[in-house]
Amino acid sequence: MAWARNGARPYVGVVTVDDHELFRRAAREVIEATDGFELLGEAGSGAEAIALTREVDPDLVLLDVRMPGMDGFETARRLRAARPAAVVVLISSDDVPGPMCDSCGAAAFLPKKDFCQAALRELWAAHGG
Repeated sequence: MAWARNGARPYVGVVTVDDHELFRRAAREVIEATDGFELLGEAGSGAEAIALTREVDPDLVLLDVRMPGMDGFETARRLRAARPAAVVVLISSDDVPGPMCDSCGAAAFLPKKDFCQAALRELWAAHGG
């Protein structure tokens, strides 16, 4: 297990951003069940995500693409500008073209249906520590 980028923590600090409580709850369960990962907070919108990441300085942000108001692409751009060390992963129940992910600074895209403990570990191994 690679250490988080924030050397003060012996775990990977994660923030989830999704306008659907059901997915946030499912993500919370996966994160809490995965050794070496800890949920630092949850946000229901892009604006909430930006404010929350200022407070908790996450290592990994799981960010829904389709949200009312500021979508995941714009939120990712702003998060990457404010927190360049954070790994931003776009998640969606829809297929998202690769160039859209690249243009917003996201490290990866993960379909929601594939989100599980193994995927969380693989994402961090490939893009994080």
